[in-house]
Amino acid sequence: MTFNIKQAAAEAKAAKTAIANLSQGERKSLLLSIADMLVENTASILKANKLDLANAQESGLSEAMIDRLALDESGVKGIADAVIEIANQNEVLGSISEIKPLPSGIQVGKMRIPLGVVAMIYESRPNVTIDAAALCLKAGNAVILRGGKEAQHSNKALAAILHAALEKAGLPTGVATVIPVPDREVMAQMLELSDSIDLVIPRGGEGLIRYVSQNSKIPVIQHFKGVCHLYVDKDADLEKALPILENGKTQRTGVCNALETLIVHKDIVDDFLPKVDAMFADKKVKVHACEKSLPFFKQSEALEATEDDWHAEYLALEIAVRVVDDFDTAVAHIQEYGSGHTEVIVTENLKHSQRFMREVNSSVIMLNASSRFSDGGQLGLGAEIGISTSKLHAYGPMGAKELTTEKFVVYGDGQIRQ
Repeated sequence: MTFNIKQAAAEAKAAKTAIANLSQGERKSLLLSIADMLVENTASILKANKLDLANAQESGLSEAMIDRLALDESGVKGIADAVIEIANQNEVLGSISEIKPLPSGIQVGKMRIPLGVVAMIYESRPNVTIDAAALCLKAGNAVILRGGKEAQHSNKALAAILHAALEKAGLPTGVATVIPVPDREVMAQMLELSDSIDLVIPRGGEGLIRYVSQNSKIPVIQHFKGVCHLYVDKDADLEKALPILENGKTQRTGVCNALETLIVHKDIVDDFLPKVDAMFADKKVKVHACEKSLPFFKQSEALEATEDDWHAEYLALEIAVRVVDDFDTAVAHIQEYGSGHTEVIVTENLKHSQRFMREVNSSVIMLNASSRFSDGGQLGLGAEIGISTSKLHAYGPMGAKELTTEKFVVYGDGQIRQ
């Protein structure tokens, strides 16, 4: 199948005004229509997804990737529910903030406006197709979606639903384009189209992110890997720390907000690490332990950690463990090896919690809570287009507001500059 990405991008550019100019009520109706059609077409979505799953198993795709790919009836309903939540959120477009009078007599404010055409490049997870489309539509953007080949059948089924909803609303289908071919050459061509596309968001593995960042002529917001740390401070409540560790590492391993490194203060290792060892053994977690922590892992599968383990995003039942002498060493480790995603501290020490919040510069910082809350839905955004690890133009989970920008608006009454 041939696909003309240049033409598709031009159609998206032409269509962006149509979605941007809809009223709040019209955009809400469009999103609710998408949600209804998702539920109505559950059977066809699952049929397409089964083809993707069969191909994934035949090609030897990792368990983590298959977990991200798989849909069931409740999964489709969950996607639809996220669209409904996005539809019901407060309007972001057209809002004016920071209005202030100036000595000249003019009043100056800032108005929220769409970014324009957003291109999303991602791997495996078909729910991203709808989450990204819904958030872009809520923010008044046209969107071009390029999923991975492993989800090709699922994404085509979801694209058909998006187009049906757009046509029902009398909108051009160029408002939401799902690229129907997995060719790398199409993606390479798309990254050249700075005249039509305003922003590229890559979400996936390290190789994908680096390729897009190095080859794009369009501004890029990186959604990089999640090397997420849990630091258990000397003043931690261990009754909180163990469930937070278990949830962050074992609830779902193949996601970017899963824990990959555990850091423990030396003063609590005798009390805490034997409990960790028993839990890891029960959950079959493989441990890469530093020299000081290795002797504590007697029930778990454990080996001595290497430098590579501090950089690792395992996306599996594996974790790196390090014992540190003090708070400063823990923070220094996170600053050196973290990916800017999510970091967690468990402590009852107010000074340490405040310092951790202030000094650790990842996009999401958790105090006494699981890293698994680092998610747009859990943080009140309804859904997310991804978790940005770039500090410009957004940092952390990106919802509809983060898919807009601002322009200055000036109110006058005949003033002229002197």
